[in-house]
Amino acid sequence: MPVTHPAAGPRRRPPLPDLAVSLAGALFVLAGAAGLVPGPAAVALAVAGGCALACVRLAWLAGAPPAPADPPTPPAATPPAATPAGQRSGGDQVPAEAAAVRPTGRRARRVALSRRVAGILDVAVLAAGLTVAVLPLSEPGHRLPVALVGLAVTAPLYAVALLRLPGRSRLSARERLRRGVDVAGLGVSLVFAGWVLLPPGPVPPAARAASVGGALALAVLLVAALAERRRRPGAARCHAGAAATLGGLALLVVLLAYTAPDRAVLAVAPPLLAGALVTAAGARRTAAGERPRTGAAPAAWPGLTAPAGIAALAAGQHLWTVGEFTAPAIALGLSVIPPMVVREVLAAADQRRRAERLAASEARLRHLVGDDGPPADAAPVDRAGLVRALDRRAGGALLVVDLHGADETAVLDAPVLAEVARRLRAGAGPHDVVARLTDTEFAVLTDVGPVLAYALGTRLLVALAEPCPRSGGASRIRASVGLAETSGGEPEDVLRQADLARRRAVQLGRDRVEWYDAYLEEQLVRRLDLERELPGAVARGELDLVYQPVLALADRLPVGTEALLRWRSPALGTVLPDELLPVAADLDLLGELGRWVLDRACRQLADWSEGGRALWMAVNVTPRELAAPDFVARTATALAAYDVPPERLVVEVAEPAVAAELSTVVARLAGLRSLGVRTALDDFRAEHASLAQLRRLPIDLLKVGPHLVGPGADGQRPLIDVVANLGDRLGLEVVVEGLESDAQVAGARRAGCHYGQGFALARPAPAERVEAWFEEFPSTPR
Repeated sequence: MPVTHPAAGPRRRPPLPDLAVSLAGALFVLAGAAGLVPGPAAVALAVAGGCALACVRLAWLAGAPPAPADPPTPPAATPPAATPAGQRSGGDQVPAEAAAVRPTGRRARRVALSRRVAGILDVAVLAAGLTVAVLPLSEPGHRLPVALVGLAVTAPLYAVALLRLPGRSRLSARERLRRGVDVAGLGVSLVFAGWVLLPPGPVPPAARAASVGGALALAVLLVAALAERRRRPGAARCHAGAAATLGGLALLVVLLAYTAPDRAVLAVAPPLLAGALVTAAGARRTAAGERPRTGAAPAAWPGLTAPAGIAALAAGQHLWTVGEFTAPAIALGLSVIPPMVVREVLAAADQRRRAERLAASEARLRHLVGDDGPPADAAPVDRAGLVRALDRRAGGALLVVDLHGADETAVLDAPVLAEVARRLRAGAGPHDVVARLTDTEFAVLTDVGPVLAYALGTRLLVALAEPCPRSGGASRIRASVGLAETSGGEPEDVLRQADLARRRAVQLGRDRVEWYDAYLEEQLVRRLDLERELPGAVARGELDLVYQPVLALADRLPVGTEALLRWRSPALGTVLPDELLPVAADLDLLGELGRWVLDRACRQLADWSEGGRALWMAVNVTPRELAAPDFVARTATALAAYDVPPERLVVEVAEPAVAAELSTVVARLAGLRSLGVRTALDDFRAEHASLAQLRRLPIDLLKVGPHLVGPGADGQRPLIDVVANLGDRLGLEVVVEGLESDAQVAGARRAGCHYGQGFALARPAPAERVEAWFEEFPSTPR
């Protein structure tokens, strides 16, 4: 099951620009309420930021190039064994760049339609923003015509755009009837509210037209938004944004028609600001290519309580302020009741049909699995059957099981998959539903809670780990299980959540059960963004190096620098190595990034050497990079290309990753030393295994963390003393990295360590700033 587009993920916090303009708008409204700013000016300022932001987003959507077709499924993420060249996390991705697949046919028409709709919505939001922007510049007598013109221009633009939104489908007669009844009930209640809440006395024609027309338009838009919120969430947001915008303009017309005080005009700022932002958000989601959910159930919205509540509140307010109703007002209030009665009849009919469908589905499932529980060899249901079963469950959990071959010789053929289905059926409970989703994916729907479901997933992993007999021998398989709770979610949402958890289990190494939560989905969506943007980052010039100086602890003079990689992505911001490396490793980009880092570091080292400063430059590599047959030759070529003395380059490899490929690492480090390049062992842990392999490694520098500087256990001397003595015996220079306090610097110096780096000495910075910092010190070779 593919992960849905990020736009279809869980509800997340609003973007920072939206929060900023909303806060600014609230401040302007408060300033207007306090009398610090005239009311029309405060409204114009409060709405300007939101409209400007929305117009920019809509204009970008209207002119954006077609998005690529369905992206490939991302590969599983396995944490890299070590940090590649220049990509340490001490500070602040995929094969060659894939060409975007231009959409064709039906998808191309949908994309073109989305762009046209975004352009129309852009003009509508702009017209609404200009309407309030002109108010403070107009004479009081001219403000009502300005508002009427703005409403007359904005309403048709919204109508055209909403009618052309992608994904619209012809409504059945029953759905048209239900929606018409909802519009009638809500519209009549809003008209009644506007009737009784208007001030007593003659009603200006503009106010009457705006209140009645606005009430009916609000009813249509709100009913459409609520009806589409599950099937087409983007379209629902566009309808909600149109309702807020047109409602705000209609309210503005009413207030100006009654010549209300300037402070009363402040009431139109919140709906206009919210309408612009929500419209842009809906258009963005629509343009992202959301697919209408044809199987979504009708939205359960307060079809009875909303009209009744609005009418009751308006009547109560009228009784409190006026004390009596006119005959037309009474007739209008009573007309709210018939749509409510019809709506209740339709709801009862829908409920009866739903119960009949559920009964038929239950009968089919019982016929499929038997009354006393399914036998161990019962065939799994398909995806549609699982969705129906999910729709019937009020609680429980869903497990999605993904199968993988244990090795390249494993074959997931029909007999093996049949055996997998049998084991899943045998391991599941008597009333659990086993389904087959794809060729290598199964699902188990259980009634038990999430904790027991997790235990069930663990048992299934154990059962599937046993060899599967097949012709010609046995086949071993591996499995990854994703778990999601079924309560409080639509079937497709539960399936998506379980699949995301399954993806996480694959990324973390397989043969495990992962539990879905919202943070997991945020992580996976972020990873998809990284995988989409990283290919071609080198060619686009988005990579950058920062340099952290290494200082001599005796006199605090710089002796070298360490090159640290940063990815300055225009779409994702600055990406640090901790987030970049796993993606680069999975996409096989570590070699490409490492070559770029080595070339850029040698070029920078040559520039600094021309100024007479004798420094070393350290770059980080992984065992995978070292294992490349041409790594030593490439290093020699880079040194010769920039005429860099070999002893000024330090190649670092992380100690935790060395053990897996120790012989290869030893051979490559020896080759580098034969060139004159110095080598370093980074992240030295000072453990028994580390000490045992230290003698085998041809290294010149030993880099340790600040955790060794602190006091030892049971009052023993710090481990840094032991490491420093060991370095002296082996002829190694010890560099303490990550020093963040003067106490740590003093401890490293007392232990006899020669060099250190960290925030307490110097922070990572671009080359220009580091070069300016170097000017404060004499140039002394070390």
